[in-house]
Amino acid sequence: MRRLKIAHRTAYYFNQAVTLGPHHLLVRPREGHEVHIESSRLDITPSASIRWQRDVDDNSVATASFETPTEELIITSEVICQHYDSEPLDFIVADSAVMYPFTYSDDDAAVLVPYRICSEPLDGGELGNWVAGFWRSGQTLQTYSLLDNICSFISQAMRYKKRETPGVQTAVQTLAMGEGSCRDFANLFIEATRLLGIASRFVSGYLYNPPTDTDYGATHAWAEVYLPGVGWKGFDPTVGKVTGNDHLTVAVSRRPDNVPPVSGSYFGNAESRLEVAVQVSDL
Repeated sequence: MRRLKIAHRTAYYFNQAVTLGPHHLLVRPREGHEVHIESSRLDITPSASIRWQRDVDDNSVATASFETPTEELIITSEVICQHYDSEPLDFIVADSAVMYPFTYSDDDAAVLVPYRICSEPLDGGELGNWVAGFWRSGQTLQTYSLLDNICSFISQAMRYKKRETPGVQTAVQTLAMGEGSCRDFANLFIEATRLLGIASRFVSGYLYNPPTDTDYGATHAWAEVYLPGVGWKGFDPTVGKVTGNDHLTVAVSRRPDNVPPVSGSYFGNAESRLEVAVQVSDL
């Protein structure tokens, strides 16, 4: 078992007082048989009433509501987790899905429809041509090897670029540029696997990564695919491997733009400045 501490601080500073609308926070890791939350604390300035709920993807969402005008909004989350996924390659794919192509059961296929539809137009066939480098019609490949090859190729052949601006590049843009952020790489992996008919979804969370000259940062994004016999399995195309106890999932979604850590609005003519600090520590 591994214990990880996540300290996540988001601060907005305004040059004059503003009125804050409700803010939705995705900062609490998803719990399950692999991850248990030992303790958590959420502090917000100015004071806010907080209501917790589960969204359609079963993510924990905190909605903060404010009553007083303010010149700053500071959100600090501190969570300690126990992570038990120390052997991420210790899984067994169902016999029906060991080799690709495979077919989902009727029940699974009905639920997975939204996660198998490409979100981007496929005009020009650039993505299809790229995917054809990993699998062509008529071939039979081991499913895990196919997914691992796509994940590893993105990590090895493309340049990682830390990007603070909002939004996600399309898969075709990432291919053309040969570079992107973690969320751009995750989106490329998702679109490629969906083109192959494999259900996949976007993941937002935290990564424990010791500081290096090419530090990815502690806020992170990757993908999960649904494999019969395994369930949702994480693949991180930024680091080029399946996810394990270095990764802590906070939110999952069909689309990358649905799960920002903090979203909300303010009313007023003020200019704002944003500061974000995230630290993941191995305890």
